Amino acid sequence: MLNDITFGQFYPSNSLVHKMDPRFKLVITFAFIIVLFLINSIPGYLTATVFVLISIFASRVPIKLLAKNLKPLWFVLIFMFVLNVFLTRTGNVLLSFWVVKITDEGLLRAVVMLIRLVMLIFFTGLLTLTTSPIQLTVGIESLFSPLKRIGFPAHEMAMMMTIALRFIPTLIEETDKIMKAQMARGASFDTGNLMQKAKSMIPLLIPLFVSAFRRADELALAMTSRCYRGGEGRTRMNPLKTGAVDWIASAVTAIFCGLMIAIDLIL
Repeated sequence: MLNDITFGQFYPSNSLVHKMDPRFKLVITFAFIIVLFLINSIPGYLTATVFVLISIFASRVPIKLLAKNLKPLWFVLIFMFVLNVFLTRTGNVLLSFWVVKITDEGLLRAVVMLIRLVMLIFFTGLLTLTTSPIQLTVGIESLFSPLKRIGFPAHEMAMMMTIALRFIPTLIEETDKIMKAQMARGASFDTGNLMQKAKSMIPLLIPLFVSAFRRADELALAMTSRCYRGGEGRTRMNPLKTGAVDWIASAVTAIFCGLMIAIDLIL
């Protein structure tokens, strides 16, 4: 299951989405997420699904690679679905037994929440798969740069966020190695009740934290040996450039977001 997590990884390709300015991709992603939480109708989410599928097609990222992010979160998705179905009391009752009532509004809310989470996972995963860590750092720093006037450490914040994203697949790989090494020595992580499973994770977390701190120390030493002194006075070998693809993608996003809101208001 750990190998199924692709969040934070970069999928190299020569697609239009890969060539886009990272600043535009970040703004488009945040705009889509905001609209995604504003709408509440099935037709609106079907429109969002079409937009996500178009984005995936334009990025040339295999949809199976994006779908891998859903496997580790299947329990959360099912839990949210069941929670919305059984805790919603308003609407017409479809099924009633004992103290449990399933209503049409609860079922609709559960479906909407499920689609919302899936679209959110797919689109944020698409951002990291089509944007290299260096581009992501430059894009975040550029968006935060106006805040430098009030003393906000834009470069340092962008660097920390990018390193955190970059280390997700590294820590997952390290966790998988530790688990396999301990399972070869007789450890079991799948048997027993919930408390026993939690206790069995303690021998896994200790070496994982030690490895994470060691990697952080090695990274700090490597940055210091290369005379890294923060973002003051730094220049870029490849400065960000805005192209026609960025404006076309922004226009398409604005059209779809407006369409989603309009459909949600009408229906």
